[in-house]
Amino acid sequence: MTLRGALARLDVRDLLPRRDDYELRLRTVGADLLAGLTVGVVALPLALAFGVSSGVGPAAGLVTAVVAGVVAAVFGGSRFQVSGPTGAMAVVLAPVVAEHGIASVALVTVLGGLIVLAAGLLRLGRTVTFIPWPVVEGFTLGIAAIIFLQQVPAAVGQDAVPGGNTLLTALRTVAEAAGALDALALDATTLWSLAIVVLVAAIMLVLPRLHGAIPASLVAVVVATALAEATGAPVAHIGALPDTLPVPVLPGVSVAAVGDLLGAAVAVAALAAIESLLSARVAASMSPGGSVYEPDRELVGQGLASVASGVFGGMPATGAIARTAVNVRSGARTRLAAVVHALVILAVIYLATGPVSRIPLAALAGVLMVTSFRMIGARTIRSVLRSTRSDAATFVVTAVITVTFDLIEAVQIGLVVAAFFALRRLARASSVHREPLPGVAHEGDEHIALFRLDGAMFFGASDRILGEVTDTSVRENVLVVILRLSQLGMVDATGARALAELVAALEQRGITVLVKGVQPRHRKLMTTVGVLDELRHENHLFSTLGDAVAHGRSHVRRAAQGIDVPQLDGRR
Repeated sequence: MTLRGALARLDVRDLLPRRDDYELRLRTVGADLLAGLTVGVVALPLALAFGVSSGVGPAAGLVTAVVAGVVAAVFGGSRFQVSGPTGAMAVVLAPVVAEHGIASVALVTVLGGLIVLAAGLLRLGRTVTFIPWPVVEGFTLGIAAIIFLQQVPAAVGQDAVPGGNTLLTALRTVAEAAGALDALALDATTLWSLAIVVLVAAIMLVLPRLHGAIPASLVAVVVATALAEATGAPVAHIGALPDTLPVPVLPGVSVAAVGDLLGAAVAVAALAAIESLLSARVAASMSPGGSVYEPDRELVGQGLASVASGVFGGMPATGAIARTAVNVRSGARTRLAAVVHALVILAVIYLATGPVSRIPLAALAGVLMVTSFRMIGARTIRSVLRSTRSDAATFVVTAVITVTFDLIEAVQIGLVVAAFFALRRLARASSVHREPLPGVAHEGDEHIALFRLDGAMFFGASDRILGEVTDTSVRENVLVVILRLSQLGMVDATGARALAELVAALEQRGITVLVKGVQPRHRKLMTTVGVLDELRHENHLFSTLGDAVAHGRSHVRRAAQGIDVPQLDGRR
Protein backbone atom coordinates (compact mmCIF):
# COMPACT_ATOMS: atom_id res chain seq x y z
CA MET A 1 0.00 0.00 0.00
CA THR A 2 1.30 3.48 -0.85
CA LEU A 3 1.81 6.17 1.76
CA ARG A 4 -1.05 8.16 0.25
CA GLY A 5 -3.33 5.13 0.50
CA ALA A 6 -2.37 4.58 4.14
CA LEU A 7 -3.05 8.23 4.99
CA ALA A 8 -6.39 8.03 3.18
CA ARG A 9 -7.40 5.13 5.41
CA LEU A 10 -6.45 7.12 8.51
CA ASP A 11 -8.62 10.06 7.44
CA VAL A 12 -12.01 9.49 9.07
CA ARG A 13 -13.70 12.75 8.12
CA ASP A 14 -15.91 10.97 5.60
CA LEU A 15 -17.11 8.64 8.37
CA LEU A 16 -18.46 11.45 10.55
CA PRO A 17 -21.89 13.17 10.48
CA ARG A 18 -22.21 16.02 8.00
CA ARG A 19 -24.43 19.04 7.59
CA ASP A 20 -25.97 17.69 4.41
CA ASP A 21 -27.39 14.64 6.28
CA TYR A 22 -30.53 16.67 6.91
CA GLU A 23 -32.74 18.95 4.83
CA LEU A 24 -34.35 21.26 7.37
CA ARG A 25 -37.21 22.50 5.23
CA LEU A 26 -40.83 22.53 6.34
CA ARG A 27 -41.99 20.00 3.74
CA THR A 28 -39.09 17.63 4.39
CA VAL A 29 -39.36 17.85 8.18
CA GLY A 30 -43.10 17.16 8.01
CA ALA A 31 -42.53 14.03 5.90
CA ASP A 32 -39.83 12.81 8.29
CA LEU A 33 -42.02 13.37 11.35
CA LEU A 34 -44.88 11.39 9.84
CA ALA A 35 -42.60 8.57 8.68
CA GLY A 36 -40.87 8.43 12.07
CA LEU A 37 -44.20 8.22 13.90
CA THR A 38 -45.34 5.42 11.60
CA VAL A 39 -42.14 3.42 12.05
CA GLY A 40 -42.18 3.96 15.81
CA VAL A 41 -45.69 2.50 16.04
CA VAL A 42 -44.62 -0.49 13.94
CA ALA A 43 -41.35 -0.95 15.86
CA LEU A 44 -42.84 -0.91 19.37
CA PRO A 45 -44.31 -4.44 19.44
CA LEU A 46 -41.28 -5.80 17.56
CA ALA A 47 -38.84 -4.28 20.06
CA LEU A 48 -40.77 -5.87 22.91
CA ALA A 49 -41.04 -9.21 21.12
CA PHE A 50 -37.38 -9.46 20.13
CA GLY A 51 -36.31 -8.52 23.64
CA VAL A 52 -38.43 -11.33 25.05
CA SER A 53 -37.36 -13.94 22.49
CA SER A 54 -33.67 -13.17 23.02
CA GLY A 55 -33.99 -13.92 26.71
CA VAL A 56 -32.83 -10.43 27.74
CA GLY A 57 -36.32 -9.10 28.40
CA PRO A 58 -38.74 -6.57 26.89
CA ALA A 59 -37.09 -3.60 28.62
CA ALA A 60 -33.81 -4.32 26.84
CA GLY A 61 -35.65 -4.38 23.53
CA LEU A 62 -37.12 -0.94 24.18
CA VAL A 63 -33.79 0.51 25.33
CA THR A 64 -32.07 -0.84 22.23
CA ALA A 65 -34.67 0.65 19.92
CA VAL A 66 -34.24 4.07 21.54
CA VAL A 67 -30.49 4.33 22.12
CA ALA A 68 -29.24 2.38 19.12
CA GLY A 69 -31.96 3.90 16.94
CA VAL A 70 -30.71 7.45 17.58
CA VAL A 71 -26.97 6.70 17.45
CA ALA A 72 -27.17 4.66 14.24
CA ALA A 73 -29.38 7.28 12.59
CA VAL A 74 -26.89 10.05 13.36
CA PHE A 75 -23.65 8.22 12.62
CA GLY A 76 -24.73 5.56 10.09
CA GLY A 77 -24.21 5.59 6.35
CA SER A 78 -27.83 5.43 5.17
CA ARG A 79 -30.45 8.17 5.13
CA PHE A 80 -33.27 5.68 5.59
CA GLN A 81 -31.87 2.95 7.84
CA VAL A 82 -33.86 2.19 11.00
CA SER A 83 -31.87 0.26 13.59
CA GLY A 84 -32.77 -1.64 16.73
CA PRO A 85 -33.29 -5.21 17.97
CA THR A 86 -33.95 -7.75 15.23
CA GLY A 87 -35.04 -11.34 14.99
CA ALA A 88 -31.70 -12.55 13.70
CA MET A 89 -29.85 -10.93 16.60
CA ALA A 90 -32.34 -12.36 19.07
CA VAL A 91 -31.61 -15.81 17.65
CA VAL A 92 -27.85 -15.31 18.08
CA LEU A 93 -28.21 -13.85 21.56
CA ALA A 94 -30.56 -16.46 23.05
CA PRO A 95 -27.92 -19.22 23.44
CA VAL A 96 -25.45 -16.68 24.86
CA VAL A 97 -27.96 -15.70 27.54
CA ALA A 98 -28.70 -19.36 28.27
CA GLU A 99 -25.01 -20.25 28.62
CA HIS A 100 -23.52 -17.16 30.27
CA GLY A 101 -26.52 -15.41 31.83
CA ILE A 102 -28.14 -12.03 31.25
CA ALA A 103 -25.22 -10.24 32.92
CA SER A 104 -23.00 -11.21 29.98
CA VAL A 105 -25.13 -9.39 27.41
CA ALA A 106 -23.75 -5.92 28.14
CA LEU A 107 -20.14 -7.00 27.59
CA VAL A 108 -21.00 -9.03 24.48
CA THR A 109 -22.90 -6.06 23.08
CA VAL A 110 -20.05 -3.61 23.69
CA LEU A 111 -17.38 -5.99 22.36
CA GLY A 112 -19.44 -6.76 19.28
CA GLY A 113 -19.97 -3.06 18.69
CA LEU A 114 -16.25 -2.34 18.95
CA ILE A 115 -15.51 -5.06 16.40
CA VAL A 116 -18.05 -3.59 13.95
CA LEU A 117 -16.64 -0.11 14.58
CA ALA A 118 -13.12 -1.36 13.83
CA ALA A 119 -14.37 -2.97 10.61
CA GLY A 120 -15.78 0.38 9.53
CA LEU A 121 -12.57 2.24 10.35
CA LEU A 122 -10.62 -0.36 8.36
CA ARG A 123 -12.91 0.25 5.35
CA LEU A 124 -14.31 -3.28 5.20
CA GLY A 125 -17.85 -2.21 4.32
CA ARG A 126 -17.74 -3.51 0.75
CA THR A 127 -16.98 -7.08 1.82
CA VAL A 128 -20.69 -7.86 2.15
CA THR A 129 -20.92 -7.77 -1.63
CA PHE A 130 -18.93 -11.01 -1.69
CA ILE A 131 -21.77 -12.91 -0.03
CA PRO A 132 -23.78 -14.66 -2.77
CA TRP A 133 -27.51 -14.10 -3.06
CA PRO A 134 -28.45 -17.77 -2.34
CA VAL A 135 -26.45 -17.64 0.90
CA VAL A 136 -28.20 -14.44 2.01
CA GLU A 137 -31.66 -15.81 1.21
CA GLY A 138 -30.91 -19.20 2.75
CA PHE A 139 -29.69 -17.49 5.91
CA THR A 140 -32.81 -15.30 5.98
CA LEU A 141 -35.09 -18.31 5.52
CA GLY A 142 -33.30 -20.14 8.35
CA ILE A 143 -33.62 -17.12 10.64
CA ALA A 144 -37.32 -16.85 9.82
CA ALA A 145 -37.82 -20.53 10.66
CA ILE A 146 -35.99 -20.15 13.97
CA ILE A 147 -38.02 -17.08 14.92
CA PHE A 148 -41.23 -18.99 14.22
CA LEU A 149 -40.07 -22.06 16.13
CA GLN A 150 -38.99 -19.96 19.12
CA GLN A 151 -42.57 -18.74 19.52
CA VAL A 152 -44.15 -22.20 19.66
CA PRO A 153 -43.87 -22.62 23.46
CA ALA A 154 -45.37 -19.15 24.12
CA ALA A 155 -48.10 -19.86 21.57
CA VAL A 156 -49.28 -22.81 23.64
CA GLY A 157 -48.70 -21.16 27.01
CA GLN A 158 -45.55 -23.04 28.03
CA ASP A 159 -42.07 -21.96 29.06
CA ALA A 160 -39.24 -22.85 26.68
CA VAL A 161 -36.20 -24.71 28.00
CA PRO A 162 -33.33 -22.16 28.06
CA GLY A 163 -30.43 -23.09 25.82
CA GLY A 164 -32.18 -26.01 24.19
CA ASN A 165 -32.16 -26.59 20.46
CA THR A 166 -34.92 -24.44 19.00
CA LEU A 167 -36.15 -27.08 16.57
CA LEU A 168 -36.20 -29.88 19.15
CA THR A 169 -37.87 -27.68 21.76
CA ALA A 170 -40.62 -26.69 19.32
CA LEU A 171 -41.20 -30.29 18.23
CA ARG A 172 -41.36 -31.47 21.86
CA THR A 173 -43.82 -28.69 22.73
CA VAL A 174 -46.05 -29.52 19.77
CA ALA A 175 -45.97 -33.22 20.66
CA GLU A 176 -47.00 -32.50 24.24
CA ALA A 177 -49.80 -30.19 23.11
CA ALA A 178 -51.00 -32.78 20.59
CA GLY A 179 -51.04 -35.44 23.30
CA ALA A 180 -53.04 -33.18 25.59
CA LEU A 181 -55.46 -32.44 22.74
CA ASP A 182 -55.98 -36.16 22.08
CA ALA A 183 -56.69 -36.69 25.74
CA LEU A 184 -58.98 -33.62 25.83
CA ALA A 185 -56.72 -32.30 28.58
CA LEU A 186 -55.70 -28.90 27.20
CA ASP A 187 -55.68 -26.43 30.08
CA ALA A 188 -57.15 -22.93 29.96
CA THR A 189 -53.73 -21.28 29.54
CA THR A 190 -52.98 -23.28 26.40
CA LEU A 191 -56.42 -22.63 24.92
CA TRP A 192 -56.28 -18.90 25.60
CA SER A 193 -52.72 -18.60 24.32
CA LEU A 194 -53.62 -20.35 21.08
CA ALA A 195 -56.71 -18.17 20.69
CA ILE A 196 -54.67 -14.97 21.15
CA VAL A 197 -52.07 -16.10 18.60
CA VAL A 198 -54.80 -16.86 16.05
CA LEU A 199 -56.48 -13.51 16.74
CA VAL A 200 -53.24 -11.54 16.33
CA ALA A 201 -52.32 -13.41 13.14
CA ALA A 202 -55.78 -12.84 11.67
CA ILE A 203 -55.69 -9.10 12.38
CA MET A 204 -52.17 -8.73 10.94
CA LEU A 205 -53.17 -10.57 7.78
CA VAL A 206 -56.55 -8.89 7.22
CA LEU A 207 -55.95 -5.25 8.19
CA PRO A 208 -53.30 -4.48 5.52
CA ARG A 209 -55.79 -5.61 2.87
CA LEU A 210 -58.35 -3.14 4.17
CA HIS A 211 -55.95 -0.21 4.47
CA GLY A 212 -52.20 -0.37 4.01
CA ALA A 213 -51.48 2.56 6.34
CA ILE A 214 -52.93 0.84 9.43
CA PRO A 215 -50.18 -0.43 11.81
CA ALA A 216 -51.54 -3.95 11.89
CA SER A 217 -49.13 -5.37 14.46
CA LEU A 218 -49.85 -2.62 16.97
CA VAL A 219 -53.61 -2.89 16.47
CA ALA A 220 -53.40 -6.66 16.89
CA VAL A 221 -51.46 -6.36 20.15
CA VAL A 222 -53.87 -3.72 21.51
CA VAL A 223 -56.94 -5.82 20.66
CA ALA A 224 -55.41 -8.99 22.12
CA THR A 225 -54.41 -7.17 25.31
CA ALA A 226 -57.87 -5.62 25.70
CA LEU A 227 -59.51 -9.02 25.21
CA ALA A 228 -57.22 -10.68 27.75
CA GLU A 229 -57.87 -7.93 30.32
CA ALA A 230 -61.63 -7.93 29.76
CA THR A 231 -61.98 -11.69 30.15
CA GLY A 232 -59.30 -12.23 32.78
CA ALA A 233 -57.60 -14.78 30.54
CA PRO A 234 -55.03 -16.89 32.46
CA VAL A 235 -52.07 -16.04 30.22
CA ALA A 236 -48.55 -14.79 30.92
CA HIS A 237 -47.87 -11.07 30.46
CA ILE A 238 -44.76 -9.01 29.74
CA GLY A 239 -44.58 -7.83 33.34
CA ALA A 240 -43.20 -4.70 34.95
CA LEU A 241 -41.15 -2.34 32.79
CA PRO A 242 -38.93 0.59 33.82
CA ASP A 243 -40.52 4.01 33.32
CA THR A 244 -37.21 5.76 32.59
CA LEU A 245 -34.05 4.99 30.64
CA PRO A 246 -31.49 3.20 32.81
CA VAL A 247 -28.35 5.00 33.91
CA PRO A 248 -25.41 4.22 31.58
CA VAL A 249 -22.94 1.82 33.18
CA LEU A 250 -19.79 0.35 31.69
CA PRO A 251 -19.87 -3.48 31.84
CA GLY A 252 -17.36 -5.24 34.02
CA VAL A 253 -14.31 -6.27 32.02
CA SER A 254 -11.76 -8.94 32.85
CA VAL A 255 -9.41 -11.07 30.81
CA ALA A 256 -11.37 -14.20 31.72
CA ALA A 257 -14.73 -12.65 30.79
CA VAL A 258 -13.44 -11.34 27.47
CA GLY A 259 -11.94 -14.75 26.69
CA ASP A 260 -15.21 -16.51 27.44
CA LEU A 261 -17.36 -14.10 25.44
CA LEU A 262 -15.08 -13.16 22.55
CA GLY A 263 -16.47 -15.89 20.28
CA ALA A 264 -20.03 -14.73 20.95
CA ALA A 265 -18.99 -11.11 20.34
CA VAL A 266 -17.46 -12.02 16.98
CA ALA A 267 -20.68 -13.81 16.00
CA VAL A 268 -22.73 -10.79 17.07
CA ALA A 269 -20.43 -8.44 15.14
CA ALA A 270 -20.53 -10.54 11.98
CA LEU A 271 -24.31 -10.69 12.03
CA ALA A 272 -24.66 -6.98 12.82
CA ALA A 273 -22.38 -6.03 9.92
CA ILE A 274 -24.00 -8.36 7.40
CA GLU A 275 -27.60 -7.57 8.31
CA SER A 276 -27.03 -3.81 8.54
CA LEU A 277 -25.23 -3.54 5.21
CA LEU A 278 -27.83 -5.68 3.46
CA SER A 279 -30.61 -3.55 4.94
CA ALA A 280 -28.89 -0.32 3.87
CA ARG A 281 -28.45 -1.69 0.36
CA VAL A 282 -32.13 -2.64 0.20
CA ALA A 283 -33.12 0.82 1.43
CA ALA A 284 -30.98 2.47 -1.23
CA SER A 285 -32.64 0.42 -3.96
CA MET A 286 -36.15 1.16 -2.62
CA SER A 287 -35.82 4.92 -2.31
CA PRO A 288 -37.41 7.06 -5.05
CA GLY A 289 -34.83 7.81 -7.72
CA GLY A 290 -32.26 5.64 -5.99
CA SER A 291 -30.01 6.56 -3.09
CA VAL A 292 -26.38 6.12 -2.17
CA TYR A 293 -25.34 4.56 1.10
CA GLU A 294 -21.85 4.59 2.59
CA PRO A 295 -21.00 1.06 3.80
CA ASP A 296 -17.95 2.00 5.87
CA ARG A 297 -19.78 4.79 7.63
CA GLU A 298 -22.72 2.42 8.17
CA LEU A 299 -20.43 0.01 10.03
CA VAL A 300 -19.09 2.86 12.14
CA GLY A 301 -22.64 3.93 13.00
CA GLN A 302 -23.82 0.44 13.83
CA GLY A 303 -20.72 -0.22 15.93
CA LEU A 304 -21.27 2.95 17.96
CA ALA A 305 -24.97 2.08 18.28
CA SER A 306 -24.23 -1.32 19.81
CA VAL A 307 -21.64 0.14 22.16
CA ALA A 308 -24.13 2.76 23.36
CA SER A 309 -26.88 0.15 23.66
CA GLY A 310 -24.68 -2.09 25.78
CA VAL A 311 -23.75 0.79 28.09
CA PHE A 312 -27.45 1.54 28.66
CA GLY A 313 -28.33 -2.11 29.29
CA GLY A 314 -29.65 -2.93 25.83
CA MET A 315 -28.81 -5.67 23.36
CA PRO A 316 -26.81 -5.62 20.10
CA ALA A 317 -28.42 -3.60 17.34
CA THR A 318 -28.53 -3.96 13.58
CA GLY A 319 -30.26 -2.32 10.69
CA ALA A 320 -33.80 -3.72 10.50
CA ILE A 321 -34.91 -4.46 6.96
CA ALA A 322 -38.67 -4.53 7.71
CA ARG A 323 -38.69 -1.24 9.69
CA THR A 324 -36.36 0.39 7.16
CA ALA A 325 -38.74 -0.59 4.36
CA VAL A 326 -41.67 0.94 6.28
CA ASN A 327 -39.61 4.09 6.73
CA VAL A 328 -38.95 4.42 3.00
CA ARG A 329 -42.55 3.65 2.04
CA SER A 330 -43.85 6.16 4.60
CA GLY A 331 -42.06 9.00 2.77
CA ALA A 332 -38.92 9.52 4.88
CA ARG A 333 -36.53 12.07 3.44
CA THR A 334 -33.62 12.23 5.88
CA ARG A 335 -32.20 10.61 9.01
CA LEU A 336 -34.61 12.63 11.11
CA ALA A 337 -37.30 9.99 10.50
CA ALA A 338 -35.22 7.27 12.21
CA VAL A 339 -34.51 9.62 15.14
CA VAL A 340 -38.23 10.37 15.51
CA HIS A 341 -38.98 6.62 15.52
CA ALA A 342 -36.68 6.23 18.53
CA LEU A 343 -38.27 9.21 20.30
CA VAL A 344 -41.73 7.67 19.85
CA ILE A 345 -40.58 4.55 21.69
CA LEU A 346 -38.89 6.73 24.32
CA ALA A 347 -42.24 8.42 24.92
CA VAL A 348 -43.81 5.00 25.51
CA ILE A 349 -41.14 4.23 28.14
CA TYR A 350 -41.88 7.41 30.07
CA LEU A 351 -45.65 7.56 29.57
CA ALA A 352 -47.14 4.12 28.94
CA THR A 353 -45.17 1.33 30.61
CA GLY A 354 -48.21 0.37 32.72
CA PRO A 355 -50.45 -0.65 29.81
CA VAL A 356 -47.50 -2.13 27.92
CA SER A 357 -46.67 -4.41 30.86
CA ARG A 358 -50.10 -6.09 30.48
CA ILE A 359 -49.45 -7.29 26.90
CA PRO A 360 -49.77 -11.10 26.76
CA LEU A 361 -46.64 -12.94 25.67
CA ALA A 362 -48.83 -14.96 23.31
CA ALA A 363 -49.68 -11.72 21.47
CA LEU A 364 -46.00 -11.02 20.88
CA ALA A 365 -45.56 -14.63 19.77
CA GLY A 366 -48.31 -14.11 17.19
CA VAL A 367 -46.63 -10.93 15.92
CA LEU A 368 -43.31 -12.71 15.46
CA MET A 369 -44.86 -15.73 13.80
CA VAL A 370 -46.47 -13.54 11.15
CA THR A 371 -43.27 -11.49 10.85
CA SER A 372 -41.24 -14.64 10.23
CA PHE A 373 -43.43 -15.56 7.27
CA ARG A 374 -42.93 -12.09 5.81
CA MET A 375 -39.15 -12.16 6.09
CA ILE A 376 -38.78 -14.10 2.85
CA GLY A 377 -41.53 -14.50 0.28
CA ALA A 378 -42.59 -17.57 -1.63
CA ARG A 379 -41.64 -15.83 -4.88
CA THR A 380 -38.05 -15.39 -3.67
CA ILE A 381 -37.83 -19.04 -2.64
CA ARG A 382 -39.13 -20.17 -6.02
CA SER A 383 -36.69 -17.87 -7.81
CA VAL A 384 -33.70 -19.32 -5.99
CA LEU A 385 -34.80 -22.93 -6.36
CA ARG A 386 -35.44 -22.49 -10.09
CA SER A 387 -32.22 -20.61 -10.84
CA THR A 388 -29.45 -23.24 -11.03
CA ARG A 389 -28.90 -26.52 -9.24
CA SER A 390 -25.78 -25.22 -7.53
CA ASP A 391 -27.48 -22.04 -6.29
CA ALA A 392 -30.51 -24.04 -5.12
CA ALA A 393 -28.21 -26.44 -3.24
CA THR A 394 -26.37 -23.52 -1.63
CA PHE A 395 -29.69 -21.98 -0.57
CA VAL A 396 -31.02 -25.21 0.96
CA VAL A 397 -27.75 -26.09 2.75
CA THR A 398 -27.47 -22.62 4.28
CA ALA A 399 -31.09 -22.65 5.46
CA VAL A 400 -30.89 -26.15 6.97
CA ILE A 401 -27.62 -25.48 8.81
CA THR A 402 -29.01 -22.18 10.12
CA VAL A 403 -31.98 -23.98 11.67
CA THR A 404 -30.23 -27.10 12.94
CA PHE A 405 -26.79 -25.88 13.98
CA ASP A 406 -25.43 -22.33 14.10
CA LEU A 407 -26.04 -19.06 12.26
CA ILE A 408 -22.44 -18.01 11.68
CA GLU A 409 -21.44 -21.54 10.72
CA ALA A 410 -24.34 -21.53 8.27
CA VAL A 411 -22.98 -18.43 6.53
CA GLN A 412 -19.46 -19.87 6.52
CA ILE A 413 -20.55 -23.22 5.13
CA GLY A 414 -22.86 -21.50 2.67
CA LEU A 415 -19.91 -19.46 1.40
CA VAL A 416 -17.80 -22.61 1.09
CA VAL A 417 -20.54 -24.40 -0.86
CA ALA A 418 -21.08 -21.37 -3.10
CA ALA A 419 -17.32 -21.06 -3.67
CA PHE A 420 -17.08 -24.75 -4.54
CA PHE A 421 -19.79 -24.51 -7.18
CA ALA A 422 -18.36 -21.23 -8.51
CA LEU A 423 -14.91 -22.79 -8.88
CA ARG A 424 -16.41 -25.82 -10.55
CA ARG A 425 -18.19 -23.60 -13.06
CA LEU A 426 -14.99 -21.64 -13.61
CA ALA A 427 -13.03 -24.85 -14.13
CA ARG A 428 -15.55 -26.11 -16.66
CA ALA A 429 -15.40 -22.79 -18.50
CA SER A 430 -11.61 -23.09 -18.68
CA SER A 431 -10.50 -25.16 -21.65
CA VAL A 432 -7.80 -25.92 -24.19
CA HIS A 433 -8.48 -25.98 -27.93
CA ARG A 434 -6.35 -27.56 -30.68
CA GLU A 435 -6.25 -25.08 -33.56
CA PRO A 436 -5.06 -25.43 -37.19
CA LEU A 437 -1.98 -23.49 -38.15
CA PRO A 438 -2.84 -20.22 -39.92
CA GLY A 439 -2.11 -19.59 -43.59
CA VAL A 440 -1.04 -22.02 -46.33
CA ALA A 441 -0.08 -25.50 -45.14
CA HIS A 442 3.63 -26.41 -45.16
CA GLU A 443 5.36 -29.75 -45.23
CA GLY A 444 5.86 -30.97 -41.70
CA ASP A 445 2.97 -29.00 -40.21
CA GLU A 446 1.60 -32.26 -38.84
CA HIS A 447 4.47 -32.18 -36.32
CA ILE A 448 3.38 -28.82 -34.91
CA ALA A 449 0.53 -28.60 -32.40
CA LEU A 450 -1.09 -25.21 -31.72
CA PHE A 451 -3.10 -25.01 -28.49
CA ARG A 452 -5.21 -22.06 -27.30
CA LEU A 453 -5.83 -21.88 -23.56
CA ASP A 454 -9.09 -20.14 -22.61
CA GLY A 455 -10.66 -19.04 -19.35
CA ALA A 456 -8.60 -19.44 -16.20
CA MET A 457 -5.47 -21.41 -15.44
CA PHE A 458 -5.96 -22.06 -11.74
CA PHE A 459 -5.78 -24.96 -9.31
CA GLY A 460 -9.22 -26.25 -10.26
CA ALA A 461 -8.50 -26.59 -13.97
CA SER A 462 -4.73 -26.84 -14.51
CA ASP A 463 -4.36 -30.64 -14.28
CA ARG A 464 -7.15 -31.31 -16.79
CA ILE A 465 -5.97 -28.72 -19.31
CA LEU A 466 -2.33 -29.67 -19.18
CA GLY A 467 -3.14 -33.38 -19.34
CA GLU A 468 -4.91 -32.81 -22.65
CA VAL A 469 -1.90 -30.94 -24.07
CA THR A 470 0.58 -33.62 -22.99
CA ASP A 471 -1.50 -36.58 -24.19
CA THR A 472 -2.14 -35.03 -27.61
CA SER A 473 1.49 -34.04 -28.11
CA VAL A 474 2.89 -37.48 -27.25
CA ARG A 475 0.22 -39.45 -29.13
CA GLU A 476 0.66 -37.54 -32.42
CA ASN A 477 4.48 -37.50 -32.43
CA VAL A 478 4.56 -33.72 -32.19
CA LEU A 479 7.93 -31.98 -32.38
CA VAL A 480 6.81 -28.42 -31.59
CA VAL A 481 4.02 -27.22 -29.28
CA ILE A 482 2.80 -23.63 -29.51
CA LEU A 483 0.85 -22.38 -26.48
CA ARG A 484 -1.42 -19.38 -27.08
CA LEU A 485 -1.94 -17.69 -23.72
CA SER A 486 -3.46 -14.39 -24.84
CA GLN A 487 -7.02 -15.61 -24.03
CA LEU A 488 -6.28 -16.53 -20.42
CA GLY A 489 -8.36 -14.33 -18.16
CA MET A 490 -6.86 -15.43 -14.86
CA VAL A 491 -3.74 -17.29 -13.77
CA ASP A 492 -2.95 -18.21 -10.18
CA ALA A 493 0.28 -19.60 -8.71
CA THR A 494 -0.90 -23.21 -9.07
CA GLY A 495 -1.82 -22.68 -12.72
CA ALA A 496 1.47 -20.93 -13.47
CA ARG A 497 3.43 -23.69 -11.76
CA ALA A 498 1.50 -26.30 -13.74
CA LEU A 499 2.45 -24.48 -16.95
CA ALA A 500 6.10 -24.54 -15.91
CA GLU A 501 5.89 -28.29 -15.23
CA LEU A 502 4.19 -28.83 -18.60
CA VAL A 503 6.93 -26.95 -20.45
CA ALA A 504 9.64 -28.86 -18.57
CA ALA A 505 7.96 -32.24 -19.24
CA LEU A 506 7.56 -31.57 -22.97
CA GLU A 507 11.12 -30.29 -23.33
CA GLN A 508 12.42 -33.42 -21.59
CA ARG A 509 10.60 -35.49 -24.22
CA GLY A 510 12.37 -33.54 -26.95
CA ILE A 511 9.33 -31.43 -27.82
CA THR A 512 10.10 -27.73 -28.32
CA VAL A 513 7.65 -25.41 -26.59
CA LEU A 514 6.92 -21.94 -27.95
CA VAL A 515 4.80 -19.49 -25.95
CA LYS A 516 2.76 -16.76 -27.58
CA GLY A 517 0.81 -13.87 -26.05
CA VAL A 518 1.73 -13.72 -22.36
CA GLN A 519 -0.30 -10.81 -20.99
CA PRO A 520 1.64 -8.13 -19.07
CA ARG A 521 -0.43 -8.75 -15.91
CA HIS A 522 0.54 -12.45 -15.97
CA ARG A 523 4.20 -12.05 -16.94
CA LYS A 524 5.53 -11.27 -13.46
CA LEU A 525 3.87 -14.36 -11.96
CA MET A 526 5.06 -16.61 -14.78
CA THR A 527 8.58 -15.27 -14.43
CA THR A 528 8.52 -15.73 -10.65
CA VAL A 529 7.16 -19.27 -10.80
CA GLY A 530 9.58 -20.28 -13.58
CA VAL A 531 7.42 -20.76 -16.67
CA LEU A 532 9.74 -18.72 -18.88
CA ASP A 533 12.87 -20.28 -17.38
CA GLU A 534 11.74 -23.70 -18.59
CA LEU A 535 11.69 -22.58 -22.23
CA ARG A 536 14.62 -23.88 -24.25
CA HIS A 537 15.62 -20.41 -25.39
CA GLU A 538 14.61 -16.84 -24.59
CA ASN A 539 13.62 -16.41 -28.25
CA HIS A 540 10.81 -18.95 -27.73
CA LEU A 541 8.54 -16.25 -26.29
CA PHE A 542 6.51 -14.47 -28.99
CA SER A 543 4.04 -11.63 -29.25
CA THR A 544 2.53 -12.62 -32.63
CA LEU A 545 1.21 -15.98 -33.80
CA GLY A 546 2.82 -15.68 -37.24
CA ASP A 547 6.30 -15.38 -35.78
CA ALA A 548 5.68 -18.34 -33.45
CA VAL A 549 4.45 -20.56 -36.31
CA ALA A 550 7.38 -19.57 -38.55
CA HIS A 551 9.82 -20.38 -35.78
CA GLY A 552 8.13 -23.72 -35.15
CA ARG A 553 8.38 -24.65 -38.83
CA SER A 554 12.08 -23.86 -38.79
CA HIS A 555 12.51 -26.34 -35.94
CA VAL A 556 10.66 -29.03 -37.89
CA ARG A 557 12.87 -28.44 -40.96
CA ARG A 558 16.02 -28.73 -38.88
CA ALA A 559 14.74 -31.93 -37.30
CA ALA A 560 14.03 -33.34 -40.79
CA GLN A 561 17.59 -32.48 -41.81
CA GLY A 562 18.98 -34.23 -38.80
CA ILE A 563 20.23 -31.08 -37.10
CA ASP A 564 20.39 -31.24 -33.30
CA VAL A 565 17.97 -28.44 -32.49
CA PRO A 566 18.65 -28.26 -28.73
CA GLN A 567 22.37 -27.86 -29.34
CA LEU A 568 21.70 -25.25 -32.02
CA ASP A 569 19.56 -23.08 -29.79
CA GLY A 570 21.17 -23.76 -26.44
CA ARG A 571 19.42 -23.00 -23.12
CA ARG A 572 19.37 -19.88 -21.08
